[in-house]
Amino acid sequence: MSDDPETARQIEELATDDRPLLVLDVDDVVLEFIRPFPHFLKARGYGLTLASFRLTGNIAETASGRLIEQPEVTALLGDFFDAQADWQSITDGAAEALTGLGGRAEIILLTAMPHRHRAARRAHLDALGLAYPLLTTEMAKGPAVARLRGKTGRPVVFVDDQPHNLASVRESIADANLFHLMADNSLRAFLPPVSDDVIVVQDWHEAAPKIASALGLQAL
Repeated sequence: MSDDPETARQIEELATDDRPLLVLDVDDVVLEFIRPFPHFLKARGYGLTLASFRLTGNIAETASGRLIEQPEVTALLGDFFDAQADWQSITDGAAEALTGLGGRAEIILLTAMPHRHRAARRAHLDALGLAYPLLTTEMAKGPAVARLRGKTGRPVVFVDDQPHNLASVRESIADANLFHLMADNSLRAFLPPVSDDVIVVQDWHEAAPKIASALGLQAL
């Protein structure tokens, strides 16, 4: 898997840090996504039916019932991320957990979204008091996390709601500590099971002490 060159450029802007590394996905890990997104769609004249863990094939025009195609889904997602400040709130427990870890670990937010939405997301995170460095990527997350770790061998924890992102990081960092966290646990039924080496947590209250331990820090 190769690097996203823009992500690599963003990483180069970060100050050198040798503390344990905590890399977090944003949507449905730090910010709510799957709960507010249906309300956004309804306001636009669409409905979401979660019959599977994907958006394409599950979004229909309310008036006609027509399932919309991938390009339309992509456009709607773009509109949502442009307006994210109106819709996305902090996942329960995330802010407190990160505050508790913040002085002792390097915390990086790594979001899979088009780079053009980075400024809007940065502004929204800042407004919510989540001033941690934000990286966007349009490619696999594993190479980005490996680049973030550097050559020091420092402990790494990666938290994501998508099994393929967890698998990507495992491919790039054999000893990464992987956590599967979802803002809405009812959606786990739609996902393939994660591999045995992934730590499955139900929420941030369960995750925080386990992350601290995996980073070699005393429990919160």
